[in-house]
Amino acid sequence: MDEIRVGLVGYGVAGAFFHAPLIAAVPGLRLTGVVTRDADRAADARERYGARVVADPEELWEGSDLIVVASPNRTHVPLARAALTAGLPVVVDKPFAATAADAEELTLLARSRGLMLTVYQNRRWDGDFLTLRRLLAEGGLGELRRFESRFERWRPVPKGGWRETGGPEEVSGLLYDLGSHLVDQALWLAGPVREVYCETDVRRENVVSDDDTFVALTHASGARSHLWMSAVTPLPGPRFRVLGSRAAYVKHGLDVQEERLRAGHDPAAPEFGREPRERWGVVGTEGDSRTVPTEPGAYLDFYRGVVAALREGAPPPVDPEEAVATAAVIEAAHLSALESRVVHLT
Repeated sequence: MDEIRVGLVGYGVAGAFFHAPLIAAVPGLRLTGVVTRDADRAADARERYGARVVADPEELWEGSDLIVVASPNRTHVPLARAALTAGLPVVVDKPFAATAADAEELTLLARSRGLMLTVYQNRRWDGDFLTLRRLLAEGGLGELRRFESRFERWRPVPKGGWRETGGPEEVSGLLYDLGSHLVDQALWLAGPVREVYCETDVRRENVVSDDDTFVALTHASGARSHLWMSAVTPLPGPRFRVLGSRAAYVKHGLDVQEERLRAGHDPAAPEFGREPRERWGVVGTEGDSRTVPTEPGAYLDFYRGVVAALREGAPPPVDPEEAVATAAVIEAAHLSALESRVVHLT
């Protein structure tokens, strides 16, 4: 296909900042349709992308070659199922699904129909994570022993909305939101998980969903992952502290791509994913460490991978089976927190 017509379901933060600009910047993709019922968002989508704006997702099926689901979490599974049933390949924003069973159902449906299905785990293309993967591949860190990873923020006053006030039916809370990234990265680096332990808390008034969560994973490889996600951390810890048998990698601060997307920067600009030197991490041992440049972040590579999958039959940029594994770990983490015990995965 010369041009892949993309229908985007949802034009909130995820759709407007994390999907639409990347779709528009990748050759071979064109954002032709957007679903939103908000008048201001509709006007923005028309002005920026010349997209047709509709109120109901089913109106996008006709005239689209690819559907991107970036709507509220509870709608991910039914909308992806409907698009696949209509014969369309699908990108689903994280979290893929509330349960591993739902995630597996979608994966099997896509496979049975010969359709591409992938999950927007964009944090695999964070510059710091790409740097960590390179350091491990080069052998400088040695054997991975402990992966400490944090998404910590200081938001003592709740913003409101379903992400904070929704119950389980909304698939809300930080364990599903930020945890989808942290668990995916841990599985990508350290492999399958044997044991899951989790602590979740609700620290702020008028909030229902978890806003301060810790997850400990024991991998089949013997490595351990400690993952923190919080909205109530006055002084955040390091984004990564990764301990290997030869050296460690310590990195503070979040990847620059999110802040630049929110600020309206062009994701195709040469400097878009490059991090300033003062934010680089450190690699080494006690008394013998050095600053290591951060690899350029590359969110565009996700949608470039989507184009390659649709045009050339390449594997999708994120295998949905990997997202099933992530959903299984998060599901086990919820159970662990509820029952205050370690959950064993087979």
